[in-house]
Amino acid sequence: MTACVLGVDLGTSSVKVSAVTKTGAIIAQESADFPLRQPQPGYAEQDPEDWVSATTIAIVRLILTDKLKPADIKGISYSGQMHGLVLLDAANQVLRPAMLWNDTRSTKQRAAIMAKMGQRFIEITHNQPLEGFTLPKLLWVKENQPDIFAQAKTMLLPKDYLRFRMTGKLAMDYSDATGTVMLDVQQQQWSQEILDAFDIPKSLCPPLVRSIDDTGSISAWYAAYSGLATTTRTFAGGADNACGAVGAGIDSPTKVLSSIGTSGVILKYEPAKNTNYQGVLQFEDHAIPDAFYSMGVTLAAGFSLNWFKQTFAADEDFTAVVKSAGKSTVGANGLLFAPYIVGERAPYADADIRGSFIGIDGIHQRHDFVRAVLEGIIFSFQDLLAQYVAQGSQFETVVSIGGGAKSALWQQIQADIFNTKVVSLANEQGPGLGAAMLAAVGLGWFETVSECTKVFVHFKDVFLPKPENVAKYQKLHALYQQIYPSTKAITHGLVAYRRENNAQ
Repeated sequence: MTACVLGVDLGTSSVKVSAVTKTGAIIAQESADFPLRQPQPGYAEQDPEDWVSATTIAIVRLILTDKLKPADIKGISYSGQMHGLVLLDAANQVLRPAMLWNDTRSTKQRAAIMAKMGQRFIEITHNQPLEGFTLPKLLWVKENQPDIFAQAKTMLLPKDYLRFRMTGKLAMDYSDATGTVMLDVQQQQWSQEILDAFDIPKSLCPPLVRSIDDTGSISAWYAAYSGLATTTRTFAGGADNACGAVGAGIDSPTKVLSSIGTSGVILKYEPAKNTNYQGVLQFEDHAIPDAFYSMGVTLAAGFSLNWFKQTFAADEDFTAVVKSAGKSTVGANGLLFAPYIVGERAPYADADIRGSFIGIDGIHQRHDFVRAVLEGIIFSFQDLLAQYVAQGSQFETVVSIGGGAKSALWQQIQADIFNTKVVSLANEQGPGLGAAMLAAVGLGWFETVSECTKVFVHFKDVFLPKPENVAKYQKLHALYQQIYPSTKAITHGLVAYRRENNAQ
């Protein structure tokens, strides 16, 4: 008998289910895809039943193909794509396709929220009501599909709907609830003030639970459907960023996560709920009980590098292109790159700023441009870390995941620009591992998430800042910080020009 827990990672295009033992060993993984529908520009929708079907396929494969015994699966927890709106009627039936985090149709509703509540909204939620968040989506349905809104009795987020279908019990954990921007962060309860301001029944909001809390055992119906045992317990789980932070060992204020995917994220553990970055950085409940995290997003981190590679080195090996940056120097021989090629999120909330290479000289070769791109992405991360330093935060370790952890050169660049030790994970599993850890703590295998971290999370490469490079990068970052204010008017004009000419 090998007791295990399942960590369900419900993403935007697929679900991955990982079976993890008490020692943190991943003994099996299965995944399944599901479609994304974009019926109009700015729309992004999914059928919630697709999440259930795909997750069940993965679980069935774990039992039939990987030979997991249902009785050995002691617990299940969940990581889920954030912000997505699922509406259920009085019979708990889905009323409309889920509106996802990347659905941006609610710009009008976002403006209405700020026009009505302004700074008070940020005081309550610690966040701006971005289109990606849940409340603007709910108000869009209220305004554009009033018949559906009138039938709505419960609001859930994606992983909460999946868990409901497996257990028959309704709940939402605090980390996902903060992402609805309907939670009073100070009071740790649904904000009656916000609900009243927009005439939203409080009965729409499900019971709040901690990420490690028991949310019921597998129902008889789902056991028959999936092959799981009704003795398997479920635990609330958390938002994907919160679970990703758990899976990366971000469990204390001295650790920061540096994640480079298509976008980039700097995520910091926050021990206190009274911190407020005024919406410049997102502030959320952590999946770790009584803790929080904040995060800033660079919209085009890995995307900037992918764009450069596809545009200027389409037929070459990606790893070789990145490695070529080693032929350049710190500062890319006097070349800077601003990675604003699709606009920027933080610290500059500006959809119309655009990227630039500054300092192009006749001596520059392609490897200098590659180096400038790598450095520019990390300079944009340093802009986010500067928000923390301004409030007195200090860090001992940056945990690098994603694309930035795949290159020793890029990890050293991070250490030198951040002037902080940078480490990578021995086995990077992301939010799915974090979800499994929450189940392990919920079951009582570990008393706290930090205890579980010591067993489940292991670091490998360590990169220390080189003082001579740190000094150079500090001068270069000061120059980099002048790019946004210096180019804002120019790039806004260029964006307007392109729109006008494309419209003709």
